[in-house]
Amino acid sequence: MQRSTLETKVVAMGASSLSPSIASVPTSRLLPIHTPRSAAAEWTTTGNSPAATEEEEPVTPTARLMEAIYIVVTIGLGSPVNLPVFSAGVAAELARFPRFRSIQVIDGDESKDGNNPRWARTAVNVEDHMIVPTLNPAAVKADPDRAVEDYVASVYTLPMDYSRPLWEFHFLDFPTSEASSTVVLRVHHSLGDGMSLITLLLASARSAADPTRLPTLPEQPARTGAIYAPRRRDRTSAGALAAFIRWIWLYLVLAWNTMVDVSFFAATTVFLRDPCTPFRRAEGDVSFNPRRRFVHRSLSLDDVKFVKNAMNCTVNDVLVGATSAALSRYYFRKSGGINTYRTWLRSVLVVNTRPTASLQIYASMIESGKSNDVAWGNQLGYILLPFHLAMHDDPLTYVRKAKMTVDRKKSSLEAIFTCKISEVLVKMFGLKAGAFIFRRMFANTTISFSNMVGPTEKIEMCGHPVVFIAPSVYGVPQALIVHYQSYDNTIKVVLSVDEEIFPDYSQLLDDFVESFRLIKDAASRLSGSIKK
Repeated sequence: MQRSTLETKVVAMGASSLSPSIASVPTSRLLPIHTPRSAAAEWTTTGNSPAATEEEEPVTPTARLMEAIYIVVTIGLGSPVNLPVFSAGVAAELARFPRFRSIQVIDGDESKDGNNPRWARTAVNVEDHMIVPTLNPAAVKADPDRAVEDYVASVYTLPMDYSRPLWEFHFLDFPTSEASSTVVLRVHHSLGDGMSLITLLLASARSAADPTRLPTLPEQPARTGAIYAPRRRDRTSAGALAAFIRWIWLYLVLAWNTMVDVSFFAATTVFLRDPCTPFRRAEGDVSFNPRRRFVHRSLSLDDVKFVKNAMNCTVNDVLVGATSAALSRYYFRKSGGINTYRTWLRSVLVVNTRPTASLQIYASMIESGKSNDVAWGNQLGYILLPFHLAMHDDPLTYVRKAKMTVDRKKSSLEAIFTCKISEVLVKMFGLKAGAFIFRRMFANTTISFSNMVGPTEKIEMCGHPVVFIAPSVYGVPQALIVHYQSYDNTIKVVLSVDEEIFPDYSQLLDDFVESFRLIKDAASRLSGSIKK
């Protein structure tokens, strides 16, 4: 099936003609609406929310750096779409999410000092954000999975109306191999990061087993490292001295690792570039291809936990190891290199800088009417995580090396420093300087990597049972973006790929599945030998 799956006609629910928000070529950057301060009242909500009287918030430096980046979440539903019910559910939740009722406005000339964008409340017509595309019926009947993939890949061509809050739902009401229908949520990244969206989803959803309560989340693991480890008091003088020396040593290691990591981060934004591999464009090619494919596959969460327990590591260690194994398989097949050859590449690991226990707490706060106290927006730090490409006889070697790498990164404040540095640079030197460094960070590395925790049980969203959740992004120059999203007893591996660099993206996705299978089989043999 070719791209002809999608016809040119796309209608908003309840509209009698083509929506102006999707009738022209999208602009390359977010253009805030210019308005004098005295006109702010016309962008506020009316009557149904206390947010109408709230003080407007400035757009944070991190959010301003996200001007070209969009989040795309593919959600599989277990029933056909009931548009009136779904839109009514969204409308009922809007009052609790201020960013989804806000647009960016600016006073006067943006180039002048102090004239920074701010969030202003606006009235929202939910039907403007509900989009029902008309697809080629023959193409849908022939291969519905491909029809969904083609449509999601074409979403970037549909511009958004910046006079409205930058979010929208696209409904594909036909069955696929995984779901009875599909909903595609597109959100401009300035509205919030993945943590914000997951919080929104949880607060809006209900447990499928008990619709009267919020979904259950897994217990968040405690963060490790010198600044998180409690000091142990020893009653003996010798023991107290040893504990104090160890405490001082851990902080010295933390300071050294942070200095090294921040130095490498600075070097990456200036000159340090990953080697040329099949995962990136040729040296000197700085072109950016907005055309991307979004593909995903399910892994068993129980199998991931089995490997975790067998290797005495974390779920994240297992996923990093499986990713390293998959990239190695793809690299050596494409490059034809010998198995003894080794190389490396780096990923930008996006890190949530909020407290680890905040997800369930935030969802409960929203449920109790305290959504204004939730830390919305983008609170992200960045870690440059190396992936070593090699062919190992023992698949568990990938997990062991991943654990060593991740443990080393835990003993560093790289994520905190990169978050604060990006904010300071935008405040001191302006958006252009901050955006330049932001682009260089992505352009000089190879992939982006993210792992999000979701509900541990089936949920219902706006009256519809959810089968799977597959988030991703577009708008960054990297050719490959890897996301992991847990939900119920599965983990989705989601790839956002540049079609020009990865024409065989399905084979790359197969490499992820096969690599994890080999790791799981090796862990089974290891557990069996230990029991014997």
